[in-house]
Amino acid sequence: MQQDSVSKTNAKVAMAIAAHPDDIEFMMSGTLMRLGEEGWELHYMNIANGCCGSMEHDARTTSRMRADEAQQAAKLLGAVWHPPMVNDLEIFYEEPLLRQLASVIREVAPDILLIHSPVDYMEDHSNACRLAVSAAFSRGVPNFKTTPPRKPVNNPVALYHAMPHELCDPYGSEVQADMFVDVTDLMDSKRVALAVHTSQKQWLDQSQGMDSYLHNMESMAKRVGVQSGVFESAEGWRPHSHMGFCSRNANPLKEALGDQFAP
Repeated sequence: MQQDSVSKTNAKVAMAIAAHPDDIEFMMSGTLMRLGEEGWELHYMNIANGCCGSMEHDARTTSRMRADEAQQAAKLLGAVWHPPMVNDLEIFYEEPLLRQLASVIREVAPDILLIHSPVDYMEDHSNACRLAVSAAFSRGVPNFKTTPPRKPVNNPVALYHAMPHELCDPYGSEVQADMFVDVTDLMDSKRVALAVHTSQKQWLDQSQGMDSYLHNMESMAKRVGVQSGVFESAEGWRPHSHMGFCSRNANPLKEALGDQFAP
C-alpha cells in the first residue's frame, strides 16, 4: 500500500506517531481533530502493522486488515496516512528503523508531534516513543543520513506525550497529565474512528466483553477530564523538554486551541 500524498500547504502541521493501529484513536485522535478544526494539516502513522492483533487470522491477513482499518480511521480524522514499517513486537530502538522514521519526520516537518508516553504497559509503546523523539531530534542533523535520504529541516517542533494506557505506569501508579485538551463534543467522533478497527473488537471481545474497548476509551477520557478539573472528557498530555526541538516557552498546542486547552 502506498502512503497518501503528503500535502504541501502553508498550514501548520501536526503529526501523531504511535505503535499500533488504534493507539492514536485511544489517546490522541481528539487532539488531532481539534487541530484540524483550526486549519492544521494532520498526519497519522503507526510504526507497527498490527499483525499480532488476531487469534483467528494469520499475520499477513491481519496486517492487511488492520492497514485498511487504519486508513479508514485516518480519513475520518482528516489526516494523511503513513504506512507502518515493522511487525508487532518488533519495534526496537535500533539504527535502521530510526533512519526510516527520521526520513518521514523530515518529509512531514511537523510543528507539533504527538507521541506515546515514555513509559507504558508494553515495550512497543515505549520504544515507539523513543524512536519518535530521536527522529525528531535528528531532523536538522545533516550528518545523520535517513532511509530514504532526505535533506535536513530546521523547523521548531514541540513534542507532547500522551497518557499511558489505563492512565498508570507499568507498576500501577497513576500518571497525572500536565496539559489537557477538551474532547467532550468529539467523543462520538472518537468512538466512530476507534470502532473502524473492527478486527480489534473481534479480538478483544474474547477476553474483555462486547464493545469493551470502546467503553474503555470513553472511560479513560472521562477520567482525564476529572484530572483536568475543567472538562467533562479530555485527552491528557505531558510536554517533552524543549532542548533540541523548540524554544523554551513554546506551546503551540495551547496557542492553537485557546479555551479548549487547559491550564
